[in-house]
Amino acid sequence: MNYSLITGASSGIGFELSQKFAEEGHNLILISRQKNKLEQISVDLKKNYSVEVLIIPEDLSQPDSVDRIIKVLNNNSIKIDYLINNAGFYVKGNFTETSWKEEQKLIQLQCITHTKLTKLLIPDMLKTGKGGILNIASTGSFVSGPYNAVYCAVKSFVLSFSEAVAQELSGTGVSVTALCPGGTKTAFQQYDKKKRSLLFPLMSASDVAKAGYKALMSGKRLAVPGMMNKIQTTLIQYLPRKLATRLAGLAVNH
Repeated sequence: MNYSLITGASSGIGFELSQKFAEEGHNLILISRQKNKLEQISVDLKKNYSVEVLIIPEDLSQPDSVDRIIKVLNNNSIKIDYLINNAGFYVKGNFTETSWKEEQKLIQLQCITHTKLTKLLIPDMLKTGKGGILNIASTGSFVSGPYNAVYCAVKSFVLSFSEAVAQELSGTGVSVTALCPGGTKTAFQQYDKKKRSLLFPLMSASDVAKAGYKALMSGKRLAVPGMMNKIQTTLIQYLPRKLATRLAGLAVNH
């Protein structure tokens, strides 16, 4: 039986993506650290949409998490049609003062765990000539981010990786989409909420998820939801990098 696998499915964009995929009839593998939330989400999705749901409680910032996930999939003879690399968290502050432990987890999650999942799940998609990967990047992928140094760096990795693999897979029937949302109303979007909402209106997680699903299913390589986000990410590419970095720092730390 084929499934769609969503990481970080217990809240925010991941939760809304699980709702959207279930609504469209996809069987689901839901992954998050929060077992209780996953269990309740699973019950609701089965009841509301009559789909199969398997939960895998895992902390994806742990180096051996992918091996345990693959073992569960193999033991249940599960093939993945769509992989949604959504799990993430936010580290904000002056780099000399932020927690290395948290930043190391962020790098492990965004740059290693999600890349390894992609590496191991693509072969079965290629055998069938269909499927896709949705990687959640950010508007921060387009600029170096003072006071968001590691976060923006790993999101830049996600965007670059996604576009490169998408080109390699051209013509195979398997697509890779980078979704780059800006400020979104989620659990980890609590910092400077008032300032951010005045500068760039926050999108709902539901709207971001719908945009991501549509982009994935249409085979788009890049999706930036929201008109203000599109304008921002377009203009930033025409600025000198030093100026763009300075403006990014001012926007966060003003």
